Amino acid sequence: MSKLTDVPKRILIGRALRSDRLGETLLPKRIALPVFASDPLSSVAYAPGEVLLVLSAAGVTAYHFSPWVAVAVAVLMFTVVASYRQNVRAYPSGGGDYEVANTNLGRRAGLTVASALLVDYVLTVAVSISAGVENLGSAFPFVVEHKTLSAVVMIVALTLMNLRGVRESGKLFAIPTYVFVGSVFLMLLWGAFRGLVLGHDMHAPTADFEIAAEHQGIAGFALLFLLLRAFSSGCAALTGVEAISNGVPGFRKPKSRNAAATLAMMGALAVTMFCGIITLALSTDVKMAEWPARQLLRDGEPVGPGYHQDPVISQVGSAVFGDGSVLFVLLATATALVLFLAANTAYNGFPLLGSILAQDRYLPRQLHTRGDRLAFSNGIVLLAGAAAILVAVYDADSTRLIQLYIVGVFVSFTLSQTGMVRHWNRHLARESDPAARRRMLRSRAINTFGAFFTGLVLVVVLVTKFTHGAWVALLGMVVFYGVMTAIRRHYDRVAAELAVPDQPGDETVRPSRVHSIVLVSKVHKPTLRALAYAKLMRSGTLEALSIGVDPEETRALRAEWERRGIDVPLKVLDSPYREITRPIVEYVKGIRRDSPRDAVSVYIPEYVVGHWYEQLLHNQSALRLKGRLLFTPGVMVTSVPYQLESSERAKARARRRANWNAPGSARRGPAGPPKGGAGGETDRRPGP
Repeated sequence: MSKLTDVPKRILIGRALRSDRLGETLLPKRIALPVFASDPLSSVAYAPGEVLLVLSAAGVTAYHFSPWVAVAVAVLMFTVVASYRQNVRAYPSGGGDYEVANTNLGRRAGLTVASALLVDYVLTVAVSISAGVENLGSAFPFVVEHKTLSAVVMIVALTLMNLRGVRESGKLFAIPTYVFVGSVFLMLLWGAFRGLVLGHDMHAPTADFEIAAEHQGIAGFALLFLLLRAFSSGCAALTGVEAISNGVPGFRKPKSRNAAATLAMMGALAVTMFCGIITLALSTDVKMAEWPARQLLRDGEPVGPGYHQDPVISQVGSAVFGDGSVLFVLLATATALVLFLAANTAYNGFPLLGSILAQDRYLPRQLHTRGDRLAFSNGIVLLAGAAAILVAVYDADSTRLIQLYIVGVFVSFTLSQTGMVRHWNRHLARESDPAARRRMLRSRAINTFGAFFTGLVLVVVLVTKFTHGAWVALLGMVVFYGVMTAIRRHYDRVAAELAVPDQPGDETVRPSRVHSIVLVSKVHKPTLRALAYAKLMRSGTLEALSIGVDPEETRALRAEWERRGIDVPLKVLDSPYREITRPIVEYVKGIRRDSPRDAVSVYIPEYVVGHWYEQLLHNQSALRLKGRLLFTPGVMVTSVPYQLESSERAKARARRRANWNAPGSARRGPAGPPKGGAGGETDRRPGP
């Protein structure tokens, strides 16, 4: 079975890496930027459109508020970036928001942040992949016609790339990310040159459309609520900012300085692109509607359900470069690719956070271990599965999915910045150096403003998005919180049970004697080997046990036992209902009841086969029996293997492979010289 799965595994994710090569996977800033910041950089492809979608409820006249919304988002972005630059310097271990909240605000706050981030990472994959499919569909209609299937295929492909390792996947992601950033800046510069210098009139494909306002003459509190909702949708541009603080261990040294520099570059690029696209969207008369089939009007008539609404960036690109031009196709393709790869922010953040939570016993310990390629493979697969389910449920509709978005990230923003304020208060109370105190006071002021601003945005997001789907994200956070709390209670309970007390207990008291039982189905080589091994253990009592299902077979077994003169007493338990497992378990429990201070050791002969399908034909009764005996106190189960010829042939085939090594040989290291001095040949055969 392992051979069948090992070859395709190596083809898909590459050869296993030694643990001592972990340092080679650390990233320079030029690769860390696309790896950890692809989400906020790519969100400029859909965040401007979400702003216009919300404003369209009041008609096209409300679009003139979009620059002010963009400015508010830019201020928030710079505030969050400045705040997180303090985080990465103070907490470079990679715990990010979770570590900050857990250390400074307590366990419950830390779990709340962790729950919010886990939900947000899943949504990051779902939203980015869905938006990427929609953008790619503007150039290739076939993709958008099968967008759910296309989204799931992209999730699988992205999962395989990340299973190959952080550094290798980072190299794959760097080129599309930089091509996207270059394409957007080329579009902004060329659009500005055409409009301001050449005086060209640029028109988006929807420039001649009209918008049927859902709410005519909106003003007062309703207008304020609409602007706040547009602002909260535009805040999608901030998702993924926290990933850099979680990924500090993945940077080259000096880690904190490189992470802070990457944060600054990311913030400057994202804000420039976001504001530039909204500016060009207004100048090219882009029209976006939340319900395009009935809100968008062509010659006074609704466009109808057959109309596909292209994203804002595609419409702006068409107006600036020309529909179908080489630069337009390049922009559309790069946008789709970077949106697909933007999910990589979550593929780096989710497994790393899962590993930290597993180390703290809030998630299963399997999430803490690295896979063959030194990536947290279990966390990557778990994230991919959750995102694929979400994409299938919401039919890869980014507009519906984005309503669930943002809540989690602003919960983590707010609690993290509040924790940083408490962090600086604690350090200021002990610091006496004036220069150090000035730096701390400046950092505290930045984090205080960040906590206030992000907390205010969190309230806005909850109020404006709750009924539009944010409640689903909140429910997911509650579920994660409950599950992690239950897992921690389980691990704590198990640890308490396994702890060795100061005074010796029953576990450390030597049993009075060991009652050994060898299970027998017939007299053959595996049975004789198991009997010989059990005799070697020198138990207090040794007996063979068989289950009588067929009288003829039972008589033949007794006769063969006596003929061979086997000096171990044979006991046969009758089973009128032809059960195997239950009579053995009841017999063992009876021994335990009669002699509670005795230990019972059960020896089970098992076949070792060479093919996975042979395993289905053997050892099934042994597996069921072991599963039942595991729940019986004071019972030890020993499997006595017997290698069939097919297993020997499989071992010989493995030995013939040029790079074959025995399991664990890489950890043991090369064989040393033979004992007895120099001159002899070293036995270089692998161990059994």
